[in-house]
Amino acid sequence: MSTRLDKIRALLPQKGIDALLISMPENRRYMSGFTGSAGYLFITDKSAILGTDFRYTEQAAGQSPHFEVVRISGNWSWLADQIKDTGATRLGFESHHMTVQSYHALSDALGQQLEDTKPALVATSGIAEQLRVYKDAEELAALQNAVDVADQAMESVCPTITVGMTEKEVAWRLEVAMRERGAEGPSFDTIVAAGPNGAMPHHHPSDRPIQAGEPIVIDMGAKVDGYCSDITRTVCVGEQDEMFRRIYDIVLGSQLTAINIVKPGMTGGECDELSRTVIAEAGYGDNFGHSLGHGYGLAVHEYPRVGPKAEDILEEGMVFTVEPGIYLSGWGGVRIEDDVVLEESGARVLSRSKK
Repeated sequence: MSTRLDKIRALLPQKGIDALLISMPENRRYMSGFTGSAGYLFITDKSAILGTDFRYTEQAAGQSPHFEVVRISGNWSWLADQIKDTGATRLGFESHHMTVQSYHALSDALGQQLEDTKPALVATSGIAEQLRVYKDAEELAALQNAVDVADQAMESVCPTITVGMTEKEVAWRLEVAMRERGAEGPSFDTIVAAGPNGAMPHHHPSDRPIQAGEPIVIDMGAKVDGYCSDITRTVCVGEQDEMFRRIYDIVLGSQLTAINIVKPGMTGGECDELSRTVIAEAGYGDNFGHSLGHGYGLAVHEYPRVGPKAEDILEEGMVFTVEPGIYLSGWGGVRIEDDVVLEESGARVLSRSKK
């Protein structure tokens, strides 16, 4: 955590600030190790303060040895005290996370308590996320654990799916299987979309019974030690028809093309194009309407972006999903998603469940 503190301190002058207030839970955990549900970080070139309430002060002291833990009680007086002590004149806040109401409450409180020494409030975005995009060895191990749990749940539940079982039943079995294997919970609401419902990429599981031979899109992930996985498989119960086999092969070819060719230095847009071209040349370009993938880690969606026109440069140590799909109204859909880490030689696939 001290290394992360050093890196974020080096970014403060570049952003035109001399102090940073972190409110986003994932960034708070990444920078401090604190896993509680409430609190703020106040960081300057010399100070590292974790403000949290009575429920978490003892926990924070144990989890965040590089931070001074300050007990707070629902107002901003603790922050005003820190600003007085440090002499901060330009305070950055996470504008992508703080609500307008919270911003005004913060501004008013500092104005009342500090008057002429109130710092300028500077909207910032993506400072901690710049660091989070590169996964270290400890993070990669945690991510692999999360992927393994999702893989094992997928492998254990898919063979038990039978005709007549509902989408909700399958989703519940998957979530139970993940928890039985050590997950804190799912990374996101599990998607099970059978038959025509598969044409909706983010369909919510329903009471619709599964039919023989239809595509079943299963998109799921496990959260383990705070880190998320995200995998998708498309299966069917009984015999696959020619339509299923054709669409599946196109999507699989599209996915493998991107996985096998992507290299460090490419943009997210170039990686997306590798996959999208395969689907477009097969005549289904209009039926692949979402991005190829996204980064993941403490949040299930984070940088880098991997989609049309994405300018993010893909570099070693970044992790992202590769998840092309084809969606046909009235019939259903096929999506296949793996989690990968980008290394010097290319993408290494972390997810191993059968495709």
